[in-house]
Amino acid sequence: MDTGTHVVMGIALGGLATLDPVVASSHATATSVLIATIAGSQIPDIDTVLKLRNNAIYIRNHRGVTHSIPAVLLWPLVILAVVYPFFPDANLLHLWAWTFAAVFIHVFVDIFNAYGTQALRPFSSKWVALGVINTFDPFIFGIHVVGILIWVIGANPGITFSIMYLVIFGYYLKRYQAKKRVLVEVRTLIPDATEIIIAPTMKFHHWRIAAMNKKQFFVGRAIDGKVEILDHFKRIPVPNTPVIEAAKKDKNLSAFLSFSPVYRWEVDEYDNFYEVRFIDLRYRSNGHYPFVAVVQLDCDLNPISSYTGWVFSEKKLRKKLSIISS
Repeated sequence: MDTGTHVVMGIALGGLATLDPVVASSHATATSVLIATIAGSQIPDIDTVLKLRNNAIYIRNHRGVTHSIPAVLLWPLVILAVVYPFFPDANLLHLWAWTFAAVFIHVFVDIFNAYGTQALRPFSSKWVALGVINTFDPFIFGIHVVGILIWVIGANPGITFSIMYLVIFGYYLKRYQAKKRVLVEVRTLIPDATEIIIAPTMKFHHWRIAAMNKKQFFVGRAIDGKVEILDHFKRIPVPNTPVIEAAKKDKNLSAFLSFSPVYRWEVDEYDNFYEVRFIDLRYRSNGHYPFVAVVQLDCDLNPISSYTGWVFSEKKLRKKLSIISS
């Protein structure tokens, strides 16, 4: 989920913790739990700072080790080491338990996004992405804000957030059922599909679709359960040419390939350089595919410049490449 949603989730969990008699009976415990649940709902995303270095490192590592099983066990201890000295009268066991819940819920809800997490590390490096809830979901964020406002005006937080989470649980079920209906429709349209990726959007009844069979890629959308194929491309295996192999050694393209499961490729030859481009097919927006990796190589196959990330126009991509190479 996005940062804002994780913040309100941490606040809500701190309110829900008042159902715990030990928390409710101690001001020190209740206050420290609220601080710790807010921190716990944020700390797995500390790897966002990697974006300050470059997109390649961020793409390869975001939601990786910081969302792993060892990290879920470690983060509560880190938070306790910071918070508990300020609240020595707090119940340490219950403070740890609610902090652990905040960290665990953060990682758990991220699994339902299309981006997913490597939550099974170190046992598996596979990305777990159920693709049911958008990274920012207006309903989930909004109902948290409403619940917090109701708490502020004097309602019982434990009851308020218990009701809220029951509603959210039902919402998750409805999203899962909606995705399943879209999947059935896609399989009807492309019965020989070997892989189908259905990604949510901020709109409840809108879904992005990327699918493939042995010969083609298909890109589409579903609105109100009706599936429409918008683009299709011939599926051509990536060749083992010297140009492609040299491009694959670039950190930006390597990061892209570690993340993207459905893509097409292009190679252009100019007077004094080659350009290799890989295009993720999952994120079509207004006829454009914004998530790409581009590597430019000179005639001796030495890298000139490269970029991976989101660009929404060719002009902006050219600008980024020129900035990187300058």
